[in-house]
Amino acid sequence: MVRGLADIGAEGVLLAGAGRAILLQIADPKVGHGVAEHSNFAERPMDRLRATMTYVYAVVYGSEEQLKAVRRAVNRAHAPVRRGADDASKGYNAFDAESQLWVVATLYDTAVTVYQQVHGMLDDDTADRIYREYARIGTALQLPAAMWPADRAAFAEYWNSHLGALKPDAKALKVAQDLLYPAGGPPLLRLAMPLARFLTAGLLPGHLREDFGFAWSASDGRRFERTMRLLGRVYPRLPQRVRHWPRDYYLGQLDTATKADHA
Repeated sequence: MVRGLADIGAEGVLLAGAGRAILLQIADPKVGHGVAEHSNFAERPMDRLRATMTYVYAVVYGSEEQLKAVRRAVNRAHAPVRRGADDASKGYNAFDAESQLWVVATLYDTAVTVYQQVHGMLDDDTADRIYREYARIGTALQLPAAMWPADRAAFAEYWNSHLGALKPDAKALKVAQDLLYPAGGPPLLRLAMPLARFLTAGLLPGHLREDFGFAWSASDGRRFERTMRLLGRVYPRLPQRVRHWPRDYYLGQLDTATKADHA
């Protein structure tokens, strides 16, 4: 049976890659400078994760009304995120299609990377279907469908080319510091951050791991591999209601907010 994005997208373990996806995004200055100047990880570290996951879940699983609501919310949040090129910045625009392509690419690659670490390799037909369907995460906003690489081979070429050109600058490093070492937020979040930093470092491509300043040894690599093998044994045996709790929680919050708007 060929599975699709809806069959894997609800797995809560994919959130283990959240830090990786964000660091990959902000390593591109057209994204990173916008995040640095219009987001505040230090004071509200969970906001970007909540907004991103609510949007993704609504695209994949939500009703038409929920999708319209999150699309409006994302577009409102993106509207002020723009700056012309000057001496201090090359400029950025959250509605820029190339920037949106990179953001969606990081979400796709991270989701597949984490899923395969835990559940094993996807068969080619399932991987192809998931890849095609993931384009909706971008095309629901301003990404033209034609910009999503035609197939997984074309995506790999785009990914490797873009990835090889990335080097986080001072603004990206500051955002990463605020994200990975939050001064605020719930106590449970701060308790979870050592594990989050470890998973983020283990999942990052090697050169970016180094550029973002992670100390990483051969023993860290072995510990990461053991951690992922343990997740692969334990996580799939959890009840579905536990594994899918993040999706159900975020969509429930969205449903409540949508109903309140229409009350």
